[in-house]
Amino acid sequence: MTAAKTGTLPAGSDRQRLAQLFGGLVVGAGALAMEVLDRPRIAAQLKNDKSPVTEADERVEEHLMKALARDLPGVPIVAEEASARGADAQHGDAFLLIDPIDGTREFLARSPEFTVNLALVIGETPVAGAISAPAMGRVWFGAKESFIADAAPGGALPASQDWRVLHTRKAPPQGMTALVSKSHLDEATAAFVARLNVADRVSAGSSLKFCAIAEGRADVYPRFGPTMEWDTAAGDAILRAAGGVVLDPDGALFRYNKIAQHYRNGAFVAWGDPACATLS
Repeated sequence: MTAAKTGTLPAGSDRQRLAQLFGGLVVGAGALAMEVLDRPRIAAQLKNDKSPVTEADERVEEHLMKALARDLPGVPIVAEEASARGADAQHGDAFLLIDPIDGTREFLARSPEFTVNLALVIGETPVAGAISAPAMGRVWFGAKESFIADAAPGGALPASQDWRVLHTRKAPPQGMTALVSKSHLDEATAAFVARLNVADRVSAGSSLKFCAIAEGRADVYPRFGPTMEWDTAAGDAILRAAGGVVLDPDGALFRYNKIAQHYRNGAFVAWGDPACATLS
């Protein structure tokens, strides 16, 4: 993690331009993940929290940190693997969040449902984010607006004519599509889904759940089990820019910059149709 107490964004930075920058960075970093994925054996170790880490996590994180130090010098970075090694986070209102491989368990299972996540937080809000799914050849990015594009890992962000704007959908009257974690479904989440007008419940990995709601393919993603800010910030930013919302159990906007909690999230619910949040 870079350490800068007062690092700020360059004057006049445009958040949508930053989202596009992030999109290119996560697409480029995806090639490193695919190099590891293509090996006959993927070695992994357990961190102190018992979650797995692979060479792909380390290589992608290092690549992104170097790229961000070049493109956004002075802006502090909070990165998952550096934080796991005990790096001390020192920053003000603006900082970057990196999750080099979100869905490491899916990665180890050779499922394509893993992502590379990058976000900018200002105050308590993720204001720009990008997610790439290297094995799927796709990228999502957003700030004021959100987009999806096909992008081969290791390449560049496609030209704007190849982007498709994202919009969430109104909840279908016949019932919503609810997304739940493939690796971390808990009783509280299952109970919450059971109280909703749900026609279909789909298990999915990583931050792709936020992307599916932003695309209008799903409606709600509750998560009552533990996550970290780097797991959710990019998807949160993309979903908000597509018309959705992420709320805490009390109905308030989900907050970031929780330094005292070491960036650990509480429960949240991501909604495609904000009107449904008042009915849950």
